[in-house]
Amino acid sequence: MLRPLHCFLLLVPTALSAQLAPVERAVARQVDTHRHEAVALLERLVNLNSGTMNLAGVRAVGDVLRRELDALGFATRWEDGAPFQRAGHLIAERTGRGPRVLLIGHLDTVFEPEHPFQRFEPLDSVRTRGPGITDMKGGDVILVQALKALRAEGQLDRMSITVVLHGDEELTGEPRALARKTLIEIARRSDIAIGFEDGDGDPTTAVIARRGYTSWLLTSTGTPAHSSQVFRADIGPGAIYEASRVLQEFRERLTGDPLVTFNPGIALGGTTVALDSSMVHGSAAGKSNVVSARMTVAGDLRTISPDKLAEVKAAMESIVAASLPHTASRIQFDDGYPPMAPTEGNRRLLAVYDQVSRDLGAGPVGIDNPARAGAADVSFAAGIVPMIIDGLGLAGWGGHTDKEIADMSTLSMLTKRAAILIHRVTRVPPAP
Repeated sequence: MLRPLHCFLLLVPTALSAQLAPVERAVARQVDTHRHEAVALLERLVNLNSGTMNLAGVRAVGDVLRRELDALGFATRWEDGAPFQRAGHLIAERTGRGPRVLLIGHLDTVFEPEHPFQRFEPLDSVRTRGPGITDMKGGDVILVQALKALRAEGQLDRMSITVVLHGDEELTGEPRALARKTLIEIARRSDIAIGFEDGDGDPTTAVIARRGYTSWLLTSTGTPAHSSQVFRADIGPGAIYEASRVLQEFRERLTGDPLVTFNPGIALGGTTVALDSSMVHGSAAGKSNVVSARMTVAGDLRTISPDKLAEVKAAMESIVAASLPHTASRIQFDDGYPPMAPTEGNRRLLAVYDQVSRDLGAGPVGIDNPARAGAADVSFAAGIVPMIIDGLGLAGWGGHTDKEIADMSTLSMLTKRAAILIHRVTRVPPAP
């Protein structure tokens, strides 16, 4: 049975005339009038280092945005991240009428204080370089400025909006269930979720599906012996050959679906192997004249839906179980970010966003290719919130590198789109 909100959105693309309502034109003017303030806020945020493990820096960015949201009448609070070993999260809420909208972003970047890339740097009239400028401080600014424009035109007071800005999106705290507990709780009482990540940087697309992220650890063991006896009936091929068999069968049997990837990122083999708990650093020791006793491979798995994830996991486990003689393999999975499947509700929300863009004269908005989008916090709302869209952040390119550049010519238009989208999806007539 459709919620009342769903019934309303079934009509939205055709019921709205292909033009802006007077209040929407006023909201758009507010965005244009305050563009310089938006740029100044973005510069301030970018120049505050907020690498995930710079806890003080993440809190400083949160303080700036908290003051902005306080001024808009939100009830704000800081959720301490000590229980999950991070800085924490900023939560802001306003209670009004109509659908409950969840706005999602993050405060942290991949650039820690020791990284040389630290400053907001205009390159020309369009391009500006800076750490986290697109991922995702630009999205945070779009979120705040859209709410400011709605407030200026008297629209915000009627809305029920919750903002969740995480301090650990780039390196999620552990235990993960605790680090995302609040987001999931808020998602359960939300009708719509909007994410302000930057998607693939193309302002003509938005995200209605994201592949999830699952890490895996393959451990293979063999019978150590002198290398001259390798493959002997009572010794077998050793651990390295066994792990290589598994990886090759993964490649041969599981490729073909462009939205399924399984990448081995680090491999260590020999007589002894040690890999740290982060699966980033390790060591191995052995000799060329010894049949290997152990091999460890760590990688990730990305799929577009929970069903596909379960299917691929089962196939990988089946491959792993068919060990070569005198070897054994096992695989362990750790589900990180859940998949966000392309639901009908997500498509309807995209249709509203597309119409907003057309009405603004910015052209159509299509579906971002999920193969080009990484995991994001909005995925934790998948399967809970009926309608989700992401990728509404600042356009640009080079994310997670020192060539991260924003297309500043898109800032005002993307802010207008966000503001008017929020305006339209919250205009549900009261029940009779």
